[in-house]
Amino acid sequence: MLINFSNIDEAVNHCFKGGEKDTCMKKAEFGDSRVMRIRLVPGASIGLHTHEDNCEVFYFLSGHGKCLYDGQWEPAEPGTAHYCPKGHSHSLVNSGDEDLVLFAAVIAQ
Repeated sequence: MLINFSNIDEAVNHCFKGGEKDTCMKKAEFGDSRVMRIRLVPGASIGLHTHEDNCEVFYFLSGHGKCLYDGQWEPAEPGTAHYCPKGHSHSLVNSGDEDLVLFAAVIAQ
């Protein structure tokens, strides 16, 4: 199935999951699973949350930031990926001076 993100409107979520500033996303949903193109403005974050019933994968396209995963910070930069399995916690911070852009997939388990 082809997902063309250029045909999906971008929604702005202020303080997403208790984070800071604006998280902008284009989302395609398939039942309890979804794929997203996410853009965090400089200084924005996605708040710390636990994946109780699913897992999530981030693949970073541009910008720089950091993920907090089970209490440890990991770099987020183009060409790297972050995986948060079911039952684990994470958050994401744009610590750079440009938008942090990533592809995300939440997969129901």
